[in-house]
Amino acid sequence: MYRPPAFREDRPDRLYEAMRAHPLATLVTQGSTGLMANLVPFTLQTERGPVLQAHLARGNEQVAQLREGAPVLVIFQGPQAYVSPGWYATKRVHGRVVPTWNYIVVQARGTPTLIEDANWLRRQISTLTAAQEQGRAEPWSLDDAPADFLQGQMKGIIGLEIPIAQLEGKWKVSQNQPLENRLGVERGLRADGRAAMADAVAKHAAGD
Repeated sequence: MYRPPAFREDRPDRLYEAMRAHPLATLVTQGSTGLMANLVPFTLQTERGPVLQAHLARGNEQVAQLREGAPVLVIFQGPQAYVSPGWYATKRVHGRVVPTWNYIVVQARGTPTLIEDANWLRRQISTLTAAQEQGRAEPWSLDDAPADFLQGQMKGIIGLEIPIAQLEGKWKVSQNQPLENRLGVERGLRADGRAAMADAVAKHAAGD
């Protein structure tokens, strides 16, 4: 991934935070049938890792490529937003400004393993669901569904585990701009309803 020094992010805690906040990632494989990509929700385990875990439909053509065992790429896309040059204070000074795009992205690489174990699958689905259901007045759990229905559903999926061999992030959040421009970008993003990216700009401007 192209990462100019100003935009590099290699701190594991920041990378993990972004991955957990945006678990729906693009799984990219290169197998005997060529390139293939699918959106897959992942869970991240760091106790013995980091390790990415997920499940896919058995009918997904990508399963055959995963069985080949070639390294894969998983792309987590965080907040993103167009940045108007009209938000820059320097536009009114010299006019030498152009549009750009702010975004947060994390890329993970590793060698996949497919998992058939029903107990593993149940744990992975429970972890994924609990993370998304937390904070709800009546959070749903696997125990809410009939056991025979769940067993039937789980027969149609297969587990995926990817020990992360390489992890890198890119935070392009206007940090290469002078303070007055960053403040303008933050205000513009909030006016456009892009609160998540505005918060990222403000957080980085504060030195985090």
